[in-house]
Amino acid sequence: MAARSELGEKRRRVHGLLDAGGYDAMLLARVDNFAWYTCGGQCHVNTAAETGVGALLLRRDRRTLITNNVERGRLMEEELANQGYGEEISLWIEDDLGAAVARVAPDESIVSDVALPVPRLTARPDDIARMRASLTAEEVTRYRALGADVGAALGQACLDIEPGMTEYAVASAIARHHWERGIVPIVALVAADDRLMKYRHPIPTANEVKRTVMLVVCGRRHGLIVSATRIVSFGTLSGELRAKHAAVVRVDAAFIANTKIEVRIGDIFDDGLTAYAAAGYPDEWKLHHQGGPTGYAPRDYRATSSSEDPVEVNQAFAWNPSIAGTKSEDTIIALPSGPEVISASPGFPTIEVVAAGMRMERPDILVR
Repeated sequence: MAARSELGEKRRRVHGLLDAGGYDAMLLARVDNFAWYTCGGQCHVNTAAETGVGALLLRRDRRTLITNNVERGRLMEEELANQGYGEEISLWIEDDLGAAVARVAPDESIVSDVALPVPRLTARPDDIARMRASLTAEEVTRYRALGADVGAALGQACLDIEPGMTEYAVASAIARHHWERGIVPIVALVAADDRLMKYRHPIPTANEVKRTVMLVVCGRRHGLIVSATRIVSFGTLSGELRAKHAAVVRVDAAFIANTKIEVRIGDIFDDGLTAYAAAGYPDEWKLHHQGGPTGYAPRDYRATSSSEDPVEVNQAFAWNPSIAGTKSEDTIIALPSGPEVISASPGFPTIEVVAAGMRMERPDILVR
């Protein structure tokens, strides 16, 4: 069961947004926001869906689950047990969220994370997402545990790979090691050899591993998501790949080291661009997004020079700089003591890097 302090903090944030906007209630229909408010509840059936099979209507004095008769039992018994929810249940054939909201709150002003044809309902998904930015102490504990398990799972998958395996088989190894730890691999990207040079978002194919392969995962547990990338090579690295990887980890280190509380996120992005130029690859950032804030979504948004939000206390980030043929990525939390990498892979080779006065280890390429 979620800690009372965590639930209380989330209710305080919801009430603050209601008060600021003069709303009577808040509707949370997105999978990420459902998980956040319920301290890890899962309202999805389709793991790719942004909206779930249950929604929460939150008033100042009571909370209501809106769902259908098919989903009601699991949601109430496994996701919302002992959290004091009332129910608004429809027969599955009559399941319509807009109609249910209009029925249960016909005269109320509602702020929502989705747009619905309901009178007096205002969609403000960005404002609602900002409530998640600063993780609670309990969330930091869960996130560290998830990061450790994702790092271990991805590292183990790297040891399973052999030349001649298809990218499908590599993705299967990624999935198995994550599912064994109760982690849903909502993203699993794999690229070997020529595909690694060509594509920044390589979904797995029947292409066979010959020499070098990249593994990417976004793993979700209790609603939280950790992203990480690792690269494996069979045989001695070429001088070109060695130089590129040494450069990309310096860029990654610059992003990480500058992710400090109250720093403007657009300024961190610019620090990364400066690092690209200093490493001799000034235009590679144009070929792939560089990551940004994370937590209950793979990225809350993709950071750019125009990102005005400051880094909040205990906010999570996943930066992912890349240079053709290589990439560096882990998930971090911006703590008062500085940025902390939570997804390291035990035993994986590393490169020591110093950026903005901070010394850190970044993943090297595993040569087998």
